[in-house]
Order: sequence, then C-alpha cells, then structure tokens
Amino acid sequence: MKEKKYLLGIVGLLVLCVLAWFLYSHFKPQAVEGDKTIKVLVVHGNKEEKTFEYQTDAEYLADVLKVEHLVEGEEGEYGLFITSVDGEEADDTKQQWWCITKNGEQLNTSASQTPIMDGEQYELTLKEGY
Repeated sequence: MKEKKYLLGIVGLLVLCVLAWFLYSHFKPQAVEGDKTIKVLVVHGNKEEKTFEYQTDAEYLADVLKVEHLVEGEEGEYGLFITSVDGEEADDTKQQWWCITKNGEQLNTSASQTPIMDGEQYELTLKEGY
C-alpha cells in the first residue's frame, strides 16, 4: 500500500514537471525578428540620465547593448551580468548593481534573456544595496 502511494506521488510529480515545462515554453516571452527601434535610459549613480536610441535587428537586449558598447559584463549561467554601463562601473564594496527595468517595471530576466520589441524603452539604473 505504501509503495503504491509512493509510486503515485512520483508519477504525479513527473506530470506536474512536464506540465510546468509545457506552460513555460508556450507562454514565455518570444523574441521578434526584424528591424526595431528601442530606447535605453541610463540613470547613473549621481542621478544623471542619458537616453540612447538604437535601431537593431537583434532579438535580445544584451545583443544590442554589447554591439553598441554601452555595457560591459561577465557571462554567467543566466547570461550577461552587467558590471559597467556608459563607462560607470558598479562598485561591489558599496553593494552597487545595475538594475534593468522596462517602462519602469523591474525585469526578472537578465539582458541576455530579455526579448526586445519595436518601440520599447529599457532603463539601466545604478542601485546601491542588495
């Protein structure tokens, strides 16, 4: 009897995993091919703001930022970890980091995992404190 419950639990977990994978792959943000125009607002540590406008056929934000030499960073498990934007480097000793937002809302993806679409605006803001 215990073995049946254990087996049913494992089968149920496997079904849930497959369902979660299917839902994620079906509903995740999709990259868009073709020419796009995007804006990138950079908010430096001193609160100075600069806006950059790019025309690109790239599908992901990191590709645009690297080609245009706006950012520097390290490639990691989740893609590009941005360490420097527009010449300003985040200082680890001050717990500084570059936050990516789109139209003011924080993204939960790295720049490498953020698909871009025509007309969108992204913000790169130097934040302090983890």
